[in-house]
Amino acid sequence: MSLRLGSMCKNTIAIGSDHAGFELKKKLIDFLEKSGYEVCDKGAYSFEEQDDYPDFIKLVAIAVENGSANKGIVLGGSGQGEAIMANRTKGVRACVYYGGQEEIISLSRRHNNANILSLGARFISSDEAKKATRLWLETEFSEDERHSRRIDKLDKK
Repeated sequence: MSLRLGSMCKNTIAIGSDHAGFELKKKLIDFLEKSGYEVCDKGAYSFEEQDDYPDFIKLVAIAVENGSANKGIVLGGSGQGEAIMANRTKGVRACVYYGGQEEIISLSRRHNNANILSLGARFISSDEAKKATRLWLETEFSEDERHSRRIDKLDKK
């Protein structure tokens, strides 16, 4: 596993999970590295059933905020709490995916320039997670003025 702690690189992904996403996180790290991404694993590093997701998700959000990673992926049971935690960090725009229509993934990038993908590990298979991750990473922000204007308003909170 590649650890990326320093400068920002276009293909650097910070990733973190609690116990509920731990196994899926390991599979996604392998998938990401085989796809050419540098991965910065922010934990959990071992399965601990009583761990707390904010401890790991905050580290991913900080990596995205400070530019040591240009995107992040967080995993938990539903992905909801993880997205809430990440979104408390200035400049972070986390979206949640736990199955369903894949268009929501591409819209999160095209319209909202989401920089963290939160996956609900209890609701999607590893194949679905890999497919969603690939789509999310390969979708570019539209840069339409109306979307940029809205994101600027979010950042002024």
